[in-house]
Amino acid sequence: MDNRRLIVLCIFSFSLVMLWDAWQKFNQPKAPAVVASAPAAAGSSAVPTPSVPSTTAAETATPAAVPSPASAALKGDIVEIKTDLFVARVAAQGGDLVGLELANYKATEDKSKQFMLFDLKHQYAAQSGLIGENLPNHKTMFNIVPGKRELASGDDAVELRLEAPAAGGVKVAKIFTFKRGSYLINVAYEINNGSERELAAHAYYQLQRDTQAPAGESRMVSTFTGPAQYTEQGKYKKIDFKDVEKGNAKLEQKADDGWIAMVQHYFVSAWIPPEKAQREYYVRKLEGGVNPAVAAGVIVPVQPVAPGTKASFAGSLYAGPQIQSILDKLAKPVAEGGVGAQGLPLVVDYGWLTIVAAPIFWFLEFIHKIVGNWGWAIIFLTICIKAVFFPLSAASYKSMAKMRAISPRLQALKERCGDDKQKLNMEMMNLYKTEKINPLGGCLPIAVQIPVFIALYWALLGAVEMRDAPWMLWIQDLSSQDPYYVLPVIMMVTMLIQTKLNPTPPDPIQAKITMIMPFAFGIMFFWFPAGLVLYWVVNNVLSIAQQWQITRMIERGGKAANDAKA
Repeated sequence: MDNRRLIVLCIFSFSLVMLWDAWQKFNQPKAPAVVASAPAAAGSSAVPTPSVPSTTAAETATPAAVPSPASAALKGDIVEIKTDLFVARVAAQGGDLVGLELANYKATEDKSKQFMLFDLKHQYAAQSGLIGENLPNHKTMFNIVPGKRELASGDDAVELRLEAPAAGGVKVAKIFTFKRGSYLINVAYEINNGSERELAAHAYYQLQRDTQAPAGESRMVSTFTGPAQYTEQGKYKKIDFKDVEKGNAKLEQKADDGWIAMVQHYFVSAWIPPEKAQREYYVRKLEGGVNPAVAAGVIVPVQPVAPGTKASFAGSLYAGPQIQSILDKLAKPVAEGGVGAQGLPLVVDYGWLTIVAAPIFWFLEFIHKIVGNWGWAIIFLTICIKAVFFPLSAASYKSMAKMRAISPRLQALKERCGDDKQKLNMEMMNLYKTEKINPLGGCLPIAVQIPVFIALYWALLGAVEMRDAPWMLWIQDLSSQDPYYVLPVIMMVTMLIQTKLNPTPPDPIQAKITMIMPFAFGIMFFWFPAGLVLYWVVNNVLSIAQQWQITRMIERGGKAANDAKA
């Protein structure tokens, strides 16, 4: 592929998309925030209130200000639960999940530490509670019931039980269930209604986080961090932190399906209510924290609990990596082994070419199962894609080779016509017609391939499987930049070779720009993930080989024709 033309077309295409998006945002009317009503509080996170509360819930007094997870942790104990996949830290206050250390993933900056998804630094926590009279919420101080704290060998699950102080004859317990080999956490409530009247309530599940980007985010690669929602009616929506702060956040407020999530590069946490349960979504700005923060959550009605009876219900929390196969399984209905989280795989951000990028990653994953190394899988995938587009590339290179062959004649025409642009254009068109050359013949085949290669770029960028995945020698993390910049330098060299193989532009300024581009883009790629640079290097090498062979064939054919005429 003519890498120079591809990059120019990519930049032009992205510029049009960004300009259109900016124009749309500029002209659209400012909509009011669509959130569940909540009491104004000076604290960082108040208990949400359903827009249509039950009689009992409506009698609940407005809660006081709520401290941030960092300060909440200081008011009570924190218990650690260790499984085969993570170490979870649960605070006694509220039973909030305030820490989640993933065993299979290293920290972004300090590779001697494990990656923390939930953490106090970013005020990032998973919270839940009940809305109703005498019911605990995420401000209640729970009692931690003694029990196992680690998933023992041979056990499939470990539980953590927290009990709220009894109030008005009502006893409530909050139970976390962590299963072996799963990032899905079951959060259940048990209600023992010892009062003399029926208990009506709502349950809420929310994710709280500051608006700071995760550590180690590349300045050259933009990825989304923030709340996200999915409903069958509204489909997948990413909610920008700035829109929440300005009160312009848009989301589906009521539905009978869907989930609410907090997304960042490679990882996601998502509250998934039971299937077909009515739910009400909200998102709002929080006040009083060290950094600006937001909360995104969902409210679910609870079946009334009659006096003297018990009831239990549960929600699911997924907190872990954006592994496509796991998310696909969770998206299935409960009857098929999932949890009904339809649309959850969409958190893997493939950009606006998801329909193309998803199959490409599926094929990349298939190759990885055979070769067992993501670096070699990228190389073989690039070869396969190059083979599929071989006819289009060949047509493009033939057109460029013919243009290269007549470059001396074009230069002679330019010198003969001087400043007469009209005459020069007429002479050039006559020459193209005589030699049967389409000057745009090299562009169309490249334009057809652009969506595929952009989709491949996003597939490699969004795949958590690349994180900490080694290739060979000095490349030990395909998601990080090359530590010694070897691949970017090789890429720069291959781009220079391609420039030499292409016909020299007749315009001197354009010719200088063409020579500068390999250096400009090569330096830019110094900060790109090594997996993406590896793809470009392999693609360039294959393109050089194909272009060199076709150019040699065209030049030989032209020489033979000239000899025959002589």
